Amino acid sequence: MSVEQLEGRESREPQPLLDFPLSRRGAVLPQECGWLREKAPVARVRTLTGDPAWLVSSYALARQVLEDERFSLKDTANAGVPRQYALTIPPEVVNNMGNINSAGLRDAVMKALNPRRKGLRDLLRAKAGELIDQIVAEGGPADLRAGFADPFSAALHCEVLGVPFEDWRRLMSGLDVAFMTAREPFADSALNWYKDVGYFAERLGVQLALTPEERTGLLGRFAGLREADPESAHLSDDMFATVAVSLFGAGAVSTSAFLTLAVLALLQRPGLIGYLREHPERMGGAVDELLRWNLSVGDGLPRIALADVRVGDVLVKEGELVLVLLEGANFDPAAFENPDELDLERESPNPHLAFGAGRHFCPASALGRAHAEIALEVLVERLPGLRLAVPAENLVWRTGFIKRLPERLPVAW
Repeated sequence: MSVEQLEGRESREPQPLLDFPLSRRGAVLPQECGWLREKAPVARVRTLTGDPAWLVSSYALARQVLEDERFSLKDTANAGVPRQYALTIPPEVVNNMGNINSAGLRDAVMKALNPRRKGLRDLLRAKAGELIDQIVAEGGPADLRAGFADPFSAALHCEVLGVPFEDWRRLMSGLDVAFMTAREPFADSALNWYKDVGYFAERLGVQLALTPEERTGLLGRFAGLREADPESAHLSDDMFATVAVSLFGAGAVSTSAFLTLAVLALLQRPGLIGYLREHPERMGGAVDELLRWNLSVGDGLPRIALADVRVGDVLVKEGELVLVLLEGANFDPAAFENPDELDLERESPNPHLAFGAGRHFCPASALGRAHAEIALEVLVERLPGLRLAVPAENLVWRTGFIKRLPERLPVAW
C-alpha cells in the first residue's frame, strides 16, 4: 500500500489503517514505516488471521511496550486471543525462557550460550573457512545462503547443543515448516515439531551413554542433570528435548537470516567489504549497525495486554494484541542520527532493538554477535571481491515465513 493510499484510507476508514505484515522484501525499508511513525505511531491493523492489533512503530513507544511487564509474550499463546498468525508450535514453547527458568535450567542454558567458551571461536572460524573452501572449489556464482549462512548458523547451534554437524540439513529443513506463518493451523506442523523433539531426545540418549568427560554441549549438561536426579518428573527427556528444539529453531533461523541480510546490505554498498577488510577493529561496531539496519523480523514482536495501558495517545485495552514494528523503531530519527544511512562508524553504544528489550531480551545476544563477527571476518578476508551475481531487484523473497528471507543469495567474487 502506498503512502498516498494510507493517507486516503486514514480519512475514510480510521480503523484499521492497513493489513499486516508489510512488504516481505528485506532489502528495502517498507515505505509505510515513516508515515506510520509520524502520523500513527500506534496504528490499528488487521493481521494475517484477520484479527485486530495495535502496531507500534516509534522507538520510544516500542521500548515502552517491550519493557512493560503488563505486555505479555507468554499470553500470546492462550486460546481465544487475537493472533498475528496461526499458532503452529505447542503453546508452552512460546514462553521457552520462562519454562527454562521455572525448570531450574537457566544456568545450564546460559553456560551453553556463552560465546567465550574455550575453543568456540577457533572452531567457528575453522568451519567458516571450510565452507568458503567448498564455495570456491565449486566456483561462482554460488548461493551464499545455502552454501554459507545456513550451514554456518547450523554449525554454531549443533556445537552449542551437542549434536553432530552432519545432521544440519535435516534440522534446518524442519525450520522451513516450524516457522511458516499461516492463516489457520495445519495438522502436520505438529508432526514436524514432534519429529524434531524425537531427534533431540535420541541425541540426549547418546550423551547419557558417554562418560561425563566425553559429553558435549547443552545436551551433555542435561545428561549430567538427568543422572543426578533421575526420578525428578520435571527433568524428563521430552522436556530436555523441547528446550533443545526451541533453542536450535529460534537461534539458527535468526542467525542465518540476519547473516544473509547483513551480507546483502554490504554488497549493495560498494566499498563496505573493502572497508571492513581494512578496518577489522570496526567489526564489532559494524555488526551492531547491521543489526539495527536488519529487516529480517517481518512480522513484529507480539505482546498481549494484561491490563488497560496507555501507549502514546492510544489506550490499549486488556486482552488486545500489540505488535512492535522493529523496522519502525530502529529507523526512528528520534533515536538515531541519519537512520537511513548504514553507517559502520556509528558511535557505540548502538541502542537498537534487534534483540528485543525487557525481560525477553534475547539471552543469546552475545553469541549471535560473535557468530556474525566471525562469519563476516572470514568472508571479507577470503573473498574481498565478493559481489552480488544478480540484480538485487531480481532476488526472490520468501512469503509465509516468520523471517524476511531471500530464497537464494547468488554471489560471485
